[in-house]
Amino acid sequence: MTLPDGRAARLDDLLAARALDAVWFARPDNFAWLTGGNNVVDRAGDVGVAAAGYDGDLRVVTDNIEAERLLAEELAADTAVETVAWHESSLAEAVAARTPRPAAADFDVEGLAAVDATRLRQPLTPADVARYRSLGTETAAAVEQACRGADPDDTEWGVAADLRGRLAARGIDAPVALVGGGERAGRYRHYTPTNAALGEYALVSVTARRDGLYASCTRTVAFDPPAWLAARHRAAARVETTALAATRSAARTGGTAGDVFDAIREAYDETGHAGEWRNHHQGGAAGFAGREWIATPDSDHRVRRPMGYAWNPTVPGAKSEDTALVDEAVEVLTRTGEWPTVEVSAVGGELRLRRPAILER
Repeated sequence: MTLPDGRAARLDDLLAARALDAVWFARPDNFAWLTGGNNVVDRAGDVGVAAAGYDGDLRVVTDNIEAERLLAEELAADTAVETVAWHESSLAEAVAARTPRPAAADFDVEGLAAVDATRLRQPLTPADVARYRSLGTETAAAVEQACRGADPDDTEWGVAADLRGRLAARGIDAPVALVGGGERAGRYRHYTPTNAALGEYALVSVTARRDGLYASCTRTVAFDPPAWLAARHRAAARVETTALAATRSAARTGGTAGDVFDAIREAYDETGHAGEWRNHHQGGAAGFAGREWIATPDSDHRVRRPMGYAWNPTVPGAKSEDTALVDEAVEVLTRTGEWPTVEVSAVGGELRLRRPAILER
């Protein structure tokens, strides 16, 4: 099988650097990155039903329950698939029996070393970017439609269910779907949905996944907004825009996540919300994980391009979040062009972006 663009070179470098003969991936994000397919049956599990191995060529190991379906629906037609009877061997045992050694795996296989695929998945390739644009647009459309259909008497549970349904109809999974009505969104940064009514306004946030890629966004819909909401929403949007400006700068100069975090902290100070960064993580790189890394004050993760970034600053009761492709320019991926926007400038004026406004209904 011909690997998706650029994968083979990165894997060859890994094998050479660690003196390995093979590497195996069964965690869903890594399997999707390597093969373009989905190995998930039970979403509660960390490991899928098939493992993809690379030793200069690609092959997939799975059991007889899954082999025909995976080859027909998830893998390229020329993929070499090796099958084990479901009752004779676990996936780890099947890999252990078939791999050349020394080898590494991203799940627990006796005799194999561990491997972390995070750096392999960065930066994004042109084919990744094309799929990401589609995912971003469709994710934003589902979130915005759910917001437009919501009413103040609706429960958070009901809106979350509606959102998940809209995403599922587009072939998109939602590992994270948060809906916070006015009372709870003002108290909690992670407003996991409950049976509470939305009330004055709501924050609706999602991290959505398709083809192994993840897109995150948040929208605010208001029915009788509190007087403070607009100012706090704009402050969060300005911090996010500053984060994106700093990301672009760091990508150009070989900077780190810590450099971006410094700009975020300064933006909170400038907007009158000093120290708010302490109350919630600020986001980071996105791609084949909801966050490939999360920025902290001392992060040394390299800021790469082209790469997805999802920054999610919050102030009490407000949040600003989209997924953007950062390369020479900043391209917001989770946008439809059908939501009201407001122009926001980064602290220092290095970037101006149209950011989602509050939708008043």
